[in-house]
Amino acid sequence: MMSWRILPKLSAMFFRVCYFSLASLFLLSSLAVAHHGWSEYDQTKTVKLTGTITQSGYEHPHGVIKLNADGKSWTIVLAPPFRMENRGLSKSDIANGSQVTVEGYINRSQPDELRAERITAGSKTVELR
Repeated sequence: MMSWRILPKLSAMFFRVCYFSLASLFLLSSLAVAHHGWSEYDQTKTVKLTGTITQSGYEHPHGVIKLNADGKSWTIVLAPPFRMENRGLSKSDIANGSQVTVEGYINRSQPDELRAERITAGSKTVELR
C-alpha cells in the first residue's frame, strides 16, 4: 500500500515532467515554424543574374545579399554560412562591391527574391544546395 507521504512528491515530479515536456514541445514547434520551406520558389524556371553586391549578410539561418542586376535590386537567399565556408565561399568573396553571378529560382510571391543554387564569385563557382 502506498504511503500518503509520497503522494505530494509524485505530484510535484509529475508536474515538472509535464511542464518541461510542454516547454520542449513549444520550443521545437516554434523553431520549425520559423524556418521556411523552399516550395515558395518556382523551381520550373532557372534564372541567372550577374551584378554588383550592394549589401551582404553572412548570418544564420541563411546568408543574404542584395544584388543590383538588370536594372533592379534583388534579394538573393544563399546557403547557411557553415555550408558556404565548407564549399569554399568566404565572407570576403561576397563583400559589398563584389561582382557575382547567381543562378536560382524566383520566389512566387516576391518576384525580386531569388533562392541561389550556385554562385560564381571571382573565378570560383560554388554549389549552394
